[in-house]
Amino acid sequence: MTSGEFTRGTGEGTRAVRAGLPEPVKYEPTLPGPVFAAHFHLPGDPTGPYTYGRDENPTWTLLERAVGELEAPGRDDVTTLVFASGMAAISAVLFSQLRAGDAVVLPDDGYQALPLVREQLQAYGIEVRTAPTGGDAQLDVLDGAKLLWIETPSNPGLDVCDVRRLAEAAHARGALVAVDNTLATALGQRPLELGADFAVASGTKQLTGHGDVLLGYVVGADEAAMAAVRRWRKIVGAIPGPMEAWLAHRSIATLQLRVDRQNANALVLAEALRERPEVTGLRYPGLPDDPSYKIASQQMRRFGSVVSFTLPSRERADRFLEELRLVDDATSFGGVRSTAERRGRWGGDAVPEGFVRFSVGAEDPEDLVADVLRALDVSAD
Repeated sequence: MTSGEFTRGTGEGTRAVRAGLPEPVKYEPTLPGPVFAAHFHLPGDPTGPYTYGRDENPTWTLLERAVGELEAPGRDDVTTLVFASGMAAISAVLFSQLRAGDAVVLPDDGYQALPLVREQLQAYGIEVRTAPTGGDAQLDVLDGAKLLWIETPSNPGLDVCDVRRLAEAAHARGALVAVDNTLATALGQRPLELGADFAVASGTKQLTGHGDVLLGYVVGADEAAMAAVRRWRKIVGAIPGPMEAWLAHRSIATLQLRVDRQNANALVLAEALRERPEVTGLRYPGLPDDPSYKIASQQMRRFGSVVSFTLPSRERADRFLEELRLVDDATSFGGVRSTAERRGRWGGDAVPEGFVRFSVGAEDPEDLVADVLRALDVSAD
């Protein structure tokens, strides 16, 4: 163990608590406050790290170091870039790596905004191919592609694909691989270790976990590819504010505590829902009888905080959500307060009208399960 490893620790909880912290300085805070600056003193040639607020910020630097330590612990060859949102991070990878005439493979059951991205890619003359996440179906449309985009577990259907198998196949065909790691988090799986070129995530979700920050990030080890991502961030100005970056870094300290509690709660809730006759299509990768469990257990260390299921009708799902008392009817996921929504209300997802995406929070599991079962009972009347 090196002195640096001893200082940071090798356990995930220790790593999360200390990720990205600067070396201690007498009378200075452990985590320095946000640096609010549009410009910096810059006499002479601009050779220092901080020149202008759209390029770099000391608060981003610490957060990027923290995220990199979680996504790729022990590696010093990775670059991490933070963005204003998850979509900003996704867009930066896609539009910095693809050119007119290229082909990209996207999941057809992924994040709801991907169809909007598809339209823009096609407008730029980029061929977009799609295939489901389950069964590694993207393998069938890889030939000639420049980039493979993986989302596993998929949102909202919670299918899982074999990242290592897909990455090896894509690289053999000359394609780059990006993995949306939002739902799993870096404590659930590490895409770079599984062979991906980019790990991308919305930090809005479980990374920050309190429903009060919009943030995204990209982590990659290919220097040229990440330089292009950085250039895209500078061109479009898709940067986080220093306050958001500082809040995100502060929140990472409790990441393992939150993730472990929420994952445990998600499994308890899934097991309770499995006993309900009105619940169909129940999905949670941590259930031993889930279709994704086998591959998920091979590449994931934690299975996430999201459970999905279907109630008999749109009306039944709406009544169920209305009856919940400890669960907010809200979109997004990964927060310490449980949320749920009838996903079909947005359109765009190929799900039944009664499909519910349930983001499990950090409440006492007994209270949460009791509230859900009561709401199911009352909504049946």
